[in-house]
Parts: sequence; structure tokens; C-alpha cells
Amino acid sequence: MKILTRYVLREFLIPLFYCLTGFVSIYVLFDLFGSFSRMRNAHISFGDAVMYFCGYLAPYFHYIVPAALMLATLYTMWSFCRHSEIVAMRASGVSFIAIVKPLLAVSLVMSGLVVYVNEVFVPSRAHWAAQMKTVQFDQEMFDKADNIVFRNAAQSRIWNVNELLDGDGEHLRGVHVSVDRPDGGARLFNVSAERADFLDGEWWFSNPAMQHYDSLGQEIATPVPELDALTLRCFPEFSERPVDFMTQNRPWRFNSVSDRFRYLRTHPNLTAETRRDCVYDTWAQIMSPWACVIITLFAIPAGIASGRQSVFKGILGALAMYFAYYGLTIAMMVVAKNGWFPPIPAAVLPPAAVLAFGVRAFVKQR
Repeated sequence: MKILTRYVLREFLIPLFYCLTGFVSIYVLFDLFGSFSRMRNAHISFGDAVMYFCGYLAPYFHYIVPAALMLATLYTMWSFCRHSEIVAMRASGVSFIAIVKPLLAVSLVMSGLVVYVNEVFVPSRAHWAAQMKTVQFDQEMFDKADNIVFRNAAQSRIWNVNELLDGDGEHLRGVHVSVDRPDGGARLFNVSAERADFLDGEWWFSNPAMQHYDSLGQEIATPVPELDALTLRCFPEFSERPVDFMTQNRPWRFNSVSDRFRYLRTHPNLTAETRRDCVYDTWAQIMSPWACVIITLFAIPAGIASGRQSVFKGILGALAMYFAYYGLTIAMMVVAKNGWFPPIPAAVLPPAAVLAFGVRAFVKQR
């Protein structure tokens, strides 16, 4: 790594660390005022407390990181201009792209971190934190989901589950599956089991009880008595996955993009309004990590303007673009969810428009 790159990284990462720490502290303190007494009364461990706050912060992470990047970029570029360091670098033959490349690289890394948090951490830990807060941190009251009903309209199957035995949905107790004929006609068969386990990509039922039906819906004797007599039976035709039960069980805002797309595929009979809302939310989550790069891109020329012309001009310009970006996002969400605009373009338009503005300001500054 070049000396100049190391220098720019150091000057940028220090204020970025302070900004992230400050924003995280604000969120933690805000929640701690209402949760501290209940956490103390519940005698939760320090590790559980840390995981709770991590889960509590995770859904807001895609807002915290762009704000921290914007402030850190403004300060770094203002400092460089204030001490004429950019002039010295350019006079030494260093291109403008080489100067700001470390800032853009960090913004890309932070975008990847936001993707990881949204796709991996939020579905598990954020939902867990919300449940912990609901039961006032009493882990004895913290139970697994029960009475789950999952309808797979695409495959004509309905699952009724009495209890999820784990947090991943791979082990179920009290399972009843109703399977209709593919043509939408009468019932094909029912299967009830004491327990179902998802092993090696397939469902295994313990002590299953089968009921078969003819094309008129009348119960008939089993056509495969040897198979139905098994005390442990695999059902490879059941394409449902544990994530399907977890996606339905937890609030929609805690689901990952892959979970949401799978939900849309397995629920083709959603109402037009529900599908429109789900599609917009999915694409909005896809676009949210790019805010890190977009905001850094327009914060660079704003920071230079604050050093060369007026501090308030640069800061106010950056803040105006920041709030314009999220204001446009909210406006497009409203019009999309009311059916006035297609959901996918509504999710893509705000980052695309602000990115175009940021690239124009960046090229002009260059």
C-alpha cells in the first residue's frame, strides 16, 4: 500500500470511527433508558445484553453507516483543503481519483457490511432482540413459535405445525400436512406426525399417519401399505424449507432479500396490494446498501467546497442532498404502495437519481 493511501485512510478512518461510535451510542442510550431496569430485574448476562443491543441496532444499520460516512468524508476533505494538502498532492502529480480512491473503497466495504447485516444478522438476531424486549427479557417466557399455518399455494400443500423446536425451523412437533391434487381438485392425502426434522435437505417424519383419498374426495385404503407402515419416513416431494416457516413467523421487516423472493415465489395468490408492498420492500432493501457509496460520492465535492469556500455551504449542501435522498425514497415508497407507480422503478429511482447528481458533482470537482 502506498504511503499516500495509508495517510488518506488514516485521516478518514479515525473520524469515521468516531462518527459510528457516536451514532451507535445515541441509539444504545436511547433504548437503555427504557430497558435498563427490566434487564436488571431479569438478571440477563452481559453477553446477552450485548447481543440484544446488536440485534436492536441491526435494522437501523443501513441508516447509521451512510450518515457516518457522510460526516467523516466532509471532515476529511475539509481538513485536506483547509491545510492545502490537496493542492500539494495535485502539484506532486497525484490525480484526484488517487486521492479519493481510499474513501470510495471504504464506502464499498461498508456497503458489503450493510449487506451482511441485512441478509444474515437481521433475520436471526434482530427478531430475537424484538422478542426479548416483548417478554421484558424474561428468558423463561421466551418460547419458540407455535401454531404455525403455512400455505404453499404453488404446490397445493398446507402445513399445520404445533410448535417449532428450534430457532431455525428445522425441527417441528405436531405436524399435519394436507396435500391437494395438482389440478386443484380434491384432496390427495393427509399426513400427520409427532415430529418432523429437516435433515440433508429433506423432511423426515416420525410415526407418520397417512390418509389417502380418491378423485372424489373419499377416503380409501392406502395404496402403499409397506411404505405407510414405516415409523420414520422421508418425504422428498415436500419442497418447503425451514426458512419458509421462519419467514412467515417473523415480521416482514426482519426478512432477508432471499427470504422475501422465496416468499413471493411460494405465495402466487397474494392480493395485488400485498404483492406490490412486498416487491417494493424487497427491492428497496436491495438498493439500501448503495447509499454508502452514493452519499460518499456527493460528500467528497461538498467537503472540498467547505474547505475552499464556506464551511456552511459544504455542510448544508451535503445535508440537503442527504435528506433529499431519503425524502425522495419515502415519497416513492408512498406512491408505489398506493399503486400510483410500479414498485421496482420506485425503489430504484431515488438511488439512481442521487447517484447521477453525485457523479456530476464529482466529475465537475475533478
